Amino acid sequence: MGVVAAALLVPGVAACNSGATDSSTASGSSAAAVPKDPKEALVASTKGLAEGNFSFTVASESINGSGSIHKPSNSAQMAMKAGDETFTMEFDVIQIDSETWVKMDLGELLAGLPGMAEMKDKYQYIDAAKAGDAKNLDMLKDGSDPANAAEMFKGLSDVQETGPGTYSGKVDMTAATDSVAADEDVIKALGDQAKQIPFTAKLDDQGRLIELVISVPAAGDTKAQDVTIKYADYGAAKAAQKPPADQVVEANEQTYEMFK
Repeated sequence: MGVVAAALLVPGVAACNSGATDSSTASGSSAAAVPKDPKEALVASTKGLAEGNFSFTVASESINGSGSIHKPSNSAQMAMKAGDETFTMEFDVIQIDSETWVKMDLGELLAGLPGMAEMKDKYQYIDAAKAGDAKNLDMLKDGSDPANAAEMFKGLSDVQETGPGTYSGKVDMTAATDSVAADEDVIKALGDQAKQIPFTAKLDDQGRLIELVISVPAAGDTKAQDVTIKYADYGAAKAAQKPPADQVVEANEQTYEMFK
């Protein structure tokens, strides 16, 4: 997901150990047939994400966030907090059709930039024409899943079913550059190892992905890290709402540059 990836581009931020709370999925009237082959079961598990009606959480030592995708209303929302011992920052993003609002608190990182102080606690309205092809501001594009699991699962290997609805194996992180776990510098440091990253996954009784834990090995100055993404509310996510008008200002040039 582009906005998540944009947050990770700020120096010093990296996805780390897991810590998400449990989330539940919307119940179905009957359990769907889950493919017996473990690899096929995982590939099929992302079909519900492709429908674009779900909520999610992302959790780690340095990143915690939640959000939802609601394609029936062509809307999405996400709140994300990221940081380390040197700084923290928060993003709150709302997208409805071609309109986008971004609220940011960048702490001390960009405090000295002109106009940033005035933006604190305000949603910046993004002019779609001015944003152009700034893909990092589009949460509704193809592959709106924050883990981009559908792309990663194209390169599955060593897949095993470890219990009812639970799986383990390895994924190709180089195939999912928009994934919350796919920090560009870390993948470059991992080299070929990035194509064989350990993971565990859980599916609900209808075969839909409800948890994905990606265990990224140590690379360069970055320690070994787990990234946990959980999914819920399949078919029952809530539509995003516009922020109150008195909390909205026009985005400044620094914001457009940040999300390119």
